[in-house]
Amino acid sequence: MTSHPAIDLTTPPSGTGCVDCEATNGWWFHLRRCAACGHVGCCDSSPSQHATAHYRATGHPVVQSFEPGEDWFWDFARNDVLDIGLELAPPSSHPEAQPAPGPAGRVPQDWVRQLRR
Repeated sequence: MTSHPAIDLTTPPSGTGCVDCEATNGWWFHLRRCAACGHVGCCDSSPSQHATAHYRATGHPVVQSFEPGEDWFWDFARNDVLDIGLELAPPSSHPEAQPAPGPAGRVPQDWVRQLRR
């Protein structure tokens, strides 16, 4: 596939961490990047599930993993993985030195117990 209506290949990510968690001093497990506007939000296993909240607020259905070494896309509207072979504007992940969960210094000691399943 060479294009998708919910994907903008030119928009960079909004930052290196979940924008909403950063604003509230929260923490995340893994990160997802909106393929339409670049918003970086936390995954559904994270306490606040900001990537899904962004989809619900904006209607932007497609995210890409923002984890190093991962390039898969997820479509919230279809509730399915997309096999599209596209590359979004760099960077394609948070910095490898940035821990997951993160950010450093804000992850509680019992973080595993706080994950959503």
